[in-house]
Amino acid sequence: MDLLAHLEAYVATAEEAGFSRAADRLGIAQPLLSRRVKTLEEYFGGPLFDRSRRQIATTELGVLLLPYARDVLDRAQRLRQVARSARRSRVRAVGVPADCAPAALARALRAGTEHGVTLGFRELPPLERASGLADGSLGYALVRTAPEQAAFRVPLGLASAPVADGTVARRTLHLEELRPRRGRGAGHAAAPPLLLLTEDQVPYFEDRLARAAARAGLPEERIRPAGPAATALAETLAGHALLLCAEPFARQHGAHWTPLADRALHRGYDVSAAPDRDGAAAVPGWLAALLASAVGAVTHRGGPEPEAGRADAPARLAARG
Repeated sequence: MDLLAHLEAYVATAEEAGFSRAADRLGIAQPLLSRRVKTLEEYFGGPLFDRSRRQIATTELGVLLLPYARDVLDRAQRLRQVARSARRSRVRAVGVPADCAPAALARALRAGTEHGVTLGFRELPPLERASGLADGSLGYALVRTAPEQAAFRVPLGLASAPVADGTVARRTLHLEELRPRRGRGAGHAAAPPLLLLTEDQVPYFEDRLARAAARAGLPEERIRPAGPAATALAETLAGHALLLCAEPFARQHGAHWTPLADRALHRGYDVSAAPDRDGAAAVPGWLAALLASAVGAVTHRGGPEPEAGRADAPARLAARG
């Protein structure tokens, strides 16, 4: 027995003092309502209504049970309202890189509120973001992929110590320009290492960088993991290292930044969603755009290549060997 449906039939009949009006109020057929009342009377072991008169009357048992029935229905209604509210305000965890722009994430939070979605950001390494989508601990995530296949592309470059004289950075940098110069004597300082943030410690990217560095003649030991971002930034700002990163991250911390010419060494991102119960996975367009902005993405899949990128094609081919 659906107790709530049967209680609704009982309460409506008592308040309307008639089966026909109660059925109209509930939007069901009168025979169905009558059967529900009859079933409830059998359940409680006594009649709830006196049907011997032209207009039915509530029996003593019916009067006694009526406030309790109303209380059960009221509590059930409040329970449904709480459940609806919880569904609307459920926090959707979003996996993002550690170097996202805080202002852009704040815009995403506000947009989520406007769309009735509460977002919660989790700074995670690339592999943990992918696994979080798979196990359902994340609702959405920025997933690393090859830039030529990604929805969003983030140019990478080298951050270095601030330039005292305010010299403007060159347009692009080729890895060949970093290789040791011939004839460098013992008195010269060792070339600074290239540090990789956790965000770029992805197998496919590390393999691409290693091959590009080998073509450029850079020693393998010149490239190493950065460790904590704060330590890597300190080494970079002190002039002891070069940090591979996106421009917003470098500018935010006052570092000088020069873009890499090789677009194959840029970051690629897709914004992905965890599949729902039906196996579907959809990302709201407004969220994808804001997350792309947070990582400094500049190009959408399928979009035209910027003029600067086309003009630099020969240099990029040279850099790739």
